[in-house]
Parts: sequence; C-alpha cells; structure tokens
Amino acid sequence: MIAIGFDTSNYTTSCAAYDGEAGENQSKLLDVKPGELGLRQSDALFSHIKRLPELSDRLFAHIDPAQIRAVGVSTRPRAVEGSYMPCFMAGWSQASVLAAALHVPLREFSHQQGHIAAVLHSAGREDLYERPFLAWHLSGGTTELLLTTPEAGSFRCEKIGGTTDISAGQLIDRTGQLLSMPFPAGKALDAASEQTQTRDLFRVKVTDFSFSFSGVQNKVQDYYRKTEDANAAAYYALASVVEAVRTATKNARARYPGYPVLFSGGVASNSMLRRRLADLDTVFGEPRYSTDNAMGIAVLTYRAEAGV
Repeated sequence: MIAIGFDTSNYTTSCAAYDGEAGENQSKLLDVKPGELGLRQSDALFSHIKRLPELSDRLFAHIDPAQIRAVGVSTRPRAVEGSYMPCFMAGWSQASVLAAALHVPLREFSHQQGHIAAVLHSAGREDLYERPFLAWHLSGGTTELLLTTPEAGSFRCEKIGGTTDISAGQLIDRTGQLLSMPFPAGKALDAASEQTQTRDLFRVKVTDFSFSFSGVQNKVQDYYRKTEDANAAAYYALASVVEAVRTATKNARARYPGYPVLFSGGVASNSMLRRRLADLDTVFGEPRYSTDNAMGIAVLTYRAEAGV
C-alpha cells in the first residue's frame, strides 16, 4: 500500500509517497526575485500550478498506480477555524483529480500537521502519536508553541505560546534582505553566523511561553549599522531568536514536565538552534524534513487509511 501527499505552501511545491516504512519526497522552492521577501498569493498559486506536473512526473516514475490506496493534501495553514491561504488550493486541486481518477479516498490535513508528522517520521518517533508532547512550528509565517495530543491516528494542536507579532522566519528573512542574502535567507544566515567570534545578542523578554520579535528587527538594523559586519549581524539575529525560544521552551517544560519538545518548520533546520536546545529533551528531524515538504502529509494519509 502506498499513500501520496501534496503540499503547496507559500515557499515550496512538494509531493511525496509513503509505504509505511520508507518514503520519497519531491520538492522545489518557489522562485523569488532578488531583494524581495516572498510572493503574492496569486503568484505563488500560479507557480505551484506550473511545477506540480514536473514534480509529480518524478514521483510517479517508479510507482505502480495500483498500489496507491489514498491521496492526502494540506488544505490550510493550521487546523483551526478561519485558517486559509489560496496557495494550498493548487495542491488540493491536483490531489482531488488524482484521488478521483484512482477511485481512492482523499484525506485532508493542515500544513502544520504535515510539518509535525514529517519530523516524527524522520526522527523515528512514531511513539509520540500515542502521548501528548510539545511542538514548535518555526517557519516563515508561523512561530507557535503547541500542546499536541493524540487524535484518531493524527494529533490535535493547541497553541499555548510563541510570538505575538512577526515570526522567527520573517525576522530571519528580513535580516537576510538587510544583508543582501537570497530568499529564503535561513541557510545563508546560518552559514554566516558560523563565521564570527562575536557572541552578541538581544535578550528578548519572554512571558511564560510568549514573546515579541518586532523590536528585534530594529536592534539588528542598529547593530549592523554600528558594526558593518554581516557575519556578526547574522549571529546577533539568530542568537536573539534562539535564546527566546530556549527560554520559552524551558518555561514550558517546567509547566509540562516529562513532555518531549518537537521542532518543526524551516527555522528548525538551523544549526545554532539544534545545538543550543539539544539538552532539553528535544526532537529534531533531518533538515530536509524540517523545511516545507509533503512527506508528513503522505505519512498521515497512510496512517488514516491503515487505521493506525
């Protein structure tokens, strides 16, 4: 039995297949012009429509259609009322046509659920489908700390903390724009931060599990004007983010003792974050399964069809 998954986020077009043990993910970043911070929804939607046939051809090249038992897709950012982005309709359209053509069920999930499931798959932590845990979703559009509880082979996510304004990914991409780095700036900023001896950072005020990043952007700009050192500014921005997340995580673990803390989303691939939170019973996936991908959707689809 094979399950297929589609995910068309505001950053990446992706599709995946999963057979209960191993999987394959095909993905491609959306094209963003130098100096710009992302795409308008209409442009993202058009890019997904153009790319889905190419990625699907690659994925299905070695798959027997007779083995496909279900098709899954992310249809919205979060599994809450009112969560909506037009770009997810590209994946939904492709998945709907495929499911109808194959006469198999269509399973719908949120982009956030897919992120978490991809990390569980990558880290080999399927046991967490059976117990509550904490999960960070750190990405270009989201910085949320979630209380995650089992729900019919998947999980329910309740937001308990995170940023009150701009996301970690937005701060990172705006810093990258300041430093003339390509979008998305995560990899370039990560590499630059490793090339400096500075340990400067701005300590963000954390209340319980929540914090604000809007003021950090101004601090980063001021720091770069003062130092004229791109590597030091990259470290300053990332260290400020990581320290806030670490403090909120420690506070949450005190409130929820014994709960593992999973990290998902593109920012979770950052090497500084992984090093500095390794001592807090954390669960990280491979970087390729932290950034936007369809693998988690394929896994959740398989689980739903298998009744596990």
